[in-house]
Amino acid sequence: MYPNQSQPLPTPPPLDYLNQIAPQAPQRHRFTRMQMMILGIVGGLVIVTIILCVIAASAGNNKQTTQRLAARLITTATIATDAQTKLKSTELRALNSSLQLYLTNTNRDIVAPLTTQGVTIAKLNKDIVKSESGTATLARLEDARLNAVYDNTYAREMGYQLSTVLTLMQQIYNNTGNKDLKSFLQTAVNNLTPIQKQLLNFNATNS
Repeated sequence: MYPNQSQPLPTPPPLDYLNQIAPQAPQRHRFTRMQMMILGIVGGLVIVTIILCVIAASAGNNKQTTQRLAARLITTATIATDAQTKLKSTELRALNSSLQLYLTNTNRDIVAPLTTQGVTIAKLNKDIVKSESGTATLARLEDARLNAVYDNTYAREMGYQLSTVLTLMQQIYNNTGNKDLKSFLQTAVNNLTPIQKQLLNFNATNS
């Protein structure tokens, strides 16, 4: 073989061989119409379940709040009744007498609207009743009586107590769609707010 003689070109591999060694593109999984429908149904059920859980939790919280309001109103009336004979100021006694009347009416009128919310006054949650017993407030008032500063202390304590009652009422009002309950709460707020403000502004030295 002569040096300048050209060498034959190698034979190219067959096309099938090139296709075999070339990296294969990943195949995309395509959902069938039935699979898409199943996924849609499952997704819808998950969303509905989440919504129902949120509604149930909200209803439970609203029920606890209404029970807390009922228990707090009962305790507030008890504190007001206990204080009446211990007050020295004529002005404060008259104000407290009006408060007692409003609380009596409020505790009577709240029964019906709360019943529609599944809350029975005679069967309130024991833990809520205990937490709303007003024991600490009564203890502070007794100390104030022993130290001859009962009137001012009572006005301050009861003013604060009523502010927490009004806050609960506003919270329930904003979260309920029950017209009877809303009407009751609006009336109660209108009756109690002026007395609450007078109590906070009371000063025994000026009475």
